[in-house]
Amino acid sequence: MNTETKSQIPPRRLGRSILALLAGIVVGIVLSVGTDVGLHAIGVVPVQSERWPNQLLLLATAYRSIYGVISAYVIARLAPNRQMGHALVAGALGLVVSTLGAAATWSSTIGQHWYPATLALTTLPTAWIGAKLRMMQLQIDESCVKAGTKPRSQSLGAQQDHS
Repeated sequence: MNTETKSQIPPRRLGRSILALLAGIVVGIVLSVGTDVGLHAIGVVPVQSERWPNQLLLLATAYRSIYGVISAYVIARLAPNRQMGHALVAGALGLVVSTLGAAATWSSTIGQHWYPATLALTTLPTAWIGAKLRMMQLQIDESCVKAGTKPRSQSLGAQQDHS
């Protein structure tokens, strides 16, 4: 009797899915923390334990949103299949973590309430945008292949032969 069903994910794909999620999450964390540290080092932002003014929190929201899109794109790029699903899983994880962070810091005097709430609310949209960008790239590549031309994503960085 065969206990394996078609709905089970082969171990290799499951491993690639996990690695895609981890890689994208690490990219987002490294970019966010690196930017925080860099901005602090050059004197733009105070240390994390001090209250940040609203304009700096708005800046942090902007770059964290951009990094969220980049992270989701990385996840979708590395995912073995269902790029949108993988990115949205990461977005849901981000939503949970951001919500827990907002709840944990809600009564503290560090920061303002809108900032952690905004971080939580932007996780799913940024994950969707990042995955959508990758899916659009795949559609363009597929159209190029059908037209008999080299997909642009494969020719990036390649030298043009003008001879």
